[in-house]
Amino acid sequence: MLTLTERNDYIQKIQQLPAKLETAVKGLTDTQLDTPTGDGKWTARQIAHHIADANLNAYTRMKLIVTEEKPILKPYQQDGWALLADCKNGRLEPTIALLKGLHERWMLFLNSMSEAHWTRDGIHLENGKVSLDDVLKTYSRHGETHVQQILAFREKMKW
Repeated sequence: MLTLTERNDYIQKIQQLPAKLETAVKGLTDTQLDTPTGDGKWTARQIAHHIADANLNAYTRMKLIVTEEKPILKPYQQDGWALLADCKNGRLEPTIALLKGLHERWMLFLNSMSEAHWTRDGIHLENGKVSLDDVLKTYSRHGETHVQQILAFREKMKW
């Protein structure tokens, strides 16, 4: 179980993610957004849309954990999702707006949790038992990692 300080640090990272992503992709052209970040890797556009998809799933998983007894948390095929038109070709403005709204709701949810809520867990079909703290920690790091991936690629390409 996370300490209160650790939990608050992870919550703060989730809160800051939409602004960090918006800054990371700011000013990129469509050509730059659609350049793979490496051989066989996703583009910055796909990464940005993936962050929104992943965070929608994380928020849903957390709500399931809080409202159901040992809910089943279904994985999704992120590589397949990244190839769909909304991720491959979609404009980023709606995704940034989605993230801002989602994260506003997510913050209200996270900040309303009692200590008892943080002891609850669900069953992820690939990873087994997953606590609310586990989901918080995973997705806090997940978003940060992908933003850093975009920033490192921009630096490498001198954009």
